[in-house]
Amino acid sequence: MRACAWLAIIALIPWTSGFKVEDFKRCSDSAFCTRLRGSSGEAYAVLPNSVAVAGSQISAQVKHEASGALFQLAITAYEGTVRLTVDEADPSVGRFHVPEVLLPELPQQERPWTKVSQTRSSLRASLGAAAVELGYSPLKLVLNVDGAPAVTFNADSMFAFEHRRAKGEEDPEGWWEEMFKGHRDSKPKGPEAISFDLAFPGVRHVYGLPQHASALALPPTTGLADNATSEPYRLYNLDVFEYAVDSPFGLYGSIPLLWAQRLGLTVAAFWLNAAEMYVDVEHAGGGVRTQWVAESGVLDLFLLLGPSPAEVSRQYARLTGTTAMPQEFALGYHQCRWNYRDEADVRAVDAGFDRHDIPYDVIWLDIEHTDGKRYFTWDAALFPEPEALQEDIASRGRRTVTIIDPHIKRDPGYHIYSEAARLDYFVKDRDGKEFDGWCWPGSSAYLDMLNPAARDWWAKLFQLDAYKGSTPHLYVWNDMNEPSVFNGPEITMHKDSLHFGGVEHRSVHNLYGALYHNATAQGLLERGTAVHGEDGDRPFVLSRAFFAGSQRIGPIWTGDNSATWEQLRISVPMLLSIGLAGLPFSGADVGGFFGNPEEELLVRWYQAGAFYPFFRGHAHLDTKRREPWLFGEAATERIRVAIRARYAMLPYLYTLFQAAHAEGLPIMRPLAFEFPGEAWALGADDAFMLGPGLLVAPVLEPGAAQRALRLPAPGPWYSATTGEAAAPGEHTLDVTLDSVPAYLRGGAILPFKERARRSTGAMARDPLTLVVALDAAGAAAGELYVDDGRSFAYRRGVFLHRRFEFAGSVLTSRPAPGGGGAMASGVTVERLVVLGLQPGREWGAQRDGAPLDVAPGPLLLRPGLPRSALVVRKLGLPLDADWAVTFLPGGAVA
Repeated sequence: MRACAWLAIIALIPWTSGFKVEDFKRCSDSAFCTRLRGSSGEAYAVLPNSVAVAGSQISAQVKHEASGALFQLAITAYEGTVRLTVDEADPSVGRFHVPEVLLPELPQQERPWTKVSQTRSSLRASLGAAAVELGYSPLKLVLNVDGAPAVTFNADSMFAFEHRRAKGEEDPEGWWEEMFKGHRDSKPKGPEAISFDLAFPGVRHVYGLPQHASALALPPTTGLADNATSEPYRLYNLDVFEYAVDSPFGLYGSIPLLWAQRLGLTVAAFWLNAAEMYVDVEHAGGGVRTQWVAESGVLDLFLLLGPSPAEVSRQYARLTGTTAMPQEFALGYHQCRWNYRDEADVRAVDAGFDRHDIPYDVIWLDIEHTDGKRYFTWDAALFPEPEALQEDIASRGRRTVTIIDPHIKRDPGYHIYSEAARLDYFVKDRDGKEFDGWCWPGSSAYLDMLNPAARDWWAKLFQLDAYKGSTPHLYVWNDMNEPSVFNGPEITMHKDSLHFGGVEHRSVHNLYGALYHNATAQGLLERGTAVHGEDGDRPFVLSRAFFAGSQRIGPIWTGDNSATWEQLRISVPMLLSIGLAGLPFSGADVGGFFGNPEEELLVRWYQAGAFYPFFRGHAHLDTKRREPWLFGEAATERIRVAIRARYAMLPYLYTLFQAAHAEGLPIMRPLAFEFPGEAWALGADDAFMLGPGLLVAPVLEPGAAQRALRLPAPGPWYSATTGEAAAPGEHTLDVTLDSVPAYLRGGAILPFKERARRSTGAMARDPLTLVVALDAAGAAAGELYVDDGRSFAYRRGVFLHRRFEFAGSVLTSRPAPGGGGAMASGVTVERLVVLGLQPGREWGAQRDGAPLDVAPGPLLLRPGLPRSALVVRKLGLPLDADWAVTFLPGGAVA
């Protein structure tokens, strides 16, 4: 019986033979996109007598000239941000407003408008360095920054708001019913789509709109450009696997945030709308024009006015929040496969890392660990003692992750299903019955995560007494939460399915996975408080689907990629785009999920993946085993070096995550983020910055003997391997399979831990190395953040945040601006490495008048590297105290 059921499920999965573009919609297959894409000429006008300015808000009524329909418009001022909302004038219509994304404290950020002038045709108002002009007929909004146009709304008269109407008034094709691949969408509310255009004058590069396997600078989708595609960028969360690269096709997550950058100005637009959406990009008129079309919801548009890239990131974070501070183990290496077969297999893989001296922190279990795909259960034959297994892994400082997906097996004997059904917590179909979709367990119900009570109930399932076989060392992976429905249209849920409050799925679709992700994280948060007390335990939950605000919950990854060089190459711009969209904790499956990578590809992927914010190797059930030691000793050594380099960087990486948590800054950054004045850097995406101090240029092509690289000004730059200086400009580097081109930025100080350990937990008390890379003026600065790596004690000041500065040949350690915290760490600075001191001279160093052990040495503690740095050894400087080290030219060399 079970075998027959499994075969039936397999027959329903359209993607088992690979991605088929015909199984998914194009714009021409969506009635609303066909209606509104490229359309203009709709007449919407502001009623002059309705315009009012009161405090932070400009309000007005807008009239659709052809139908007489009225809409309510509001323009709200925030610090550095302007919010434009349009909704139907009659609030009883009840259009869907996206919940759970904007921060509740947002109203506290409102700023008053200063009215400059008002006539019968327009209104002008200012907000600091920004000014707006609202044109009445036709409706048009122009935003200026420092006196120059930055963005214009409705410049091409593409604004359209399909108002609610009764069936029978008009009945064009696609308004009240639509078919796709045999699936009927009943569309009971009729047409309710929204369109508008945004123009960015002087701009040549726009970024964002994740998730797409596309270049960082989004290629045009319309117009006369040679590289224009025929399809707009689609934002609709879907279970797409082995996805095509260089494509506007929508993937697993959606964040409707678009950056526009020109020399001297960076701005962004964020549309808070969770329905299916299409965005066109056109280069025209000396700038970029875009058209946005969504199937339902309201217009809730935020225009972020920068003017710098960092300010845009901060402005978006003030709307939707910053990234959750992760546990330190989450930044280590993760080993995953669908599936590790049983407890013996898991133990063998765990032991293999120790046997080959490769560090790792987390081992993952996919769906086969469960009892018949019933989540929160274990297969008693394969995993008879799950708690003992987790405790054994934890004894070496490591964790375990299990998969828990949103589809619940429709089995009355399964307690999760029976209880949720009794409480009426499942999504309904169009007829009000429990939605029945097919996924891994077969016939499945889907929890209604729009229902707050359902989310609260779900969270309680993660308590140790509810999740039998779990321990405090167990964390969670949410997959298939787009949601994936094997027998649904486009492998997802029918749009006319019904959620809490009668909301159709079409309006909540792109938010669904984030709500599920959040409810799961809430469960681990509550478990952590129950187990550890007030300071708790920071959740770790990986999600495949995401939306705006997901950064507050946990990491995501780019989904089911393939073991190809194309997929390795595209992973870099994909992660850069996701980071710019406010979600810095992301990664791509190292090695590719589908297929079998050859040795060179696998090595190059580990070398690149070591710099991803989230670093996980993962593989499909049908692939050959590919643990890091299975490709021969040469490959094992190269992978070992790459993973150990990741662990050496963890103090720097953890500090970057604290900055992301505090300010909303990305971790993996485009070159133009750090160097917005370099015209050539705009759109560059084959190299990137890891934070402000490290430039990484991974080798992304097979058989490469050379790697072209351009280093931004000002310099100097220093090789992260040898410490040798390099000037700004174009370089052609000779590379081997051991090469990972990376450069320290002159003026940066980066912290490292260089002792080889088995996991992050084993490194906690290890001493630090500070690498000081001097700029042309002989100065440098950097920071280090340390806490317990696990709990929320940092919220009450239990942390250390230090700032290091090198100036006038003196290196100092002081509390970071804003507060250095208080924590007894026991960690010391053992080694200083200084790059860029005046060459040709001997140098000494002292602390409190006492000479220190100084000698030329290598940048890294690896044999055979050039002795191109000045190294101060055996220091023992306390991390939790102030100190100074003075460098003396002509001093005695120890």
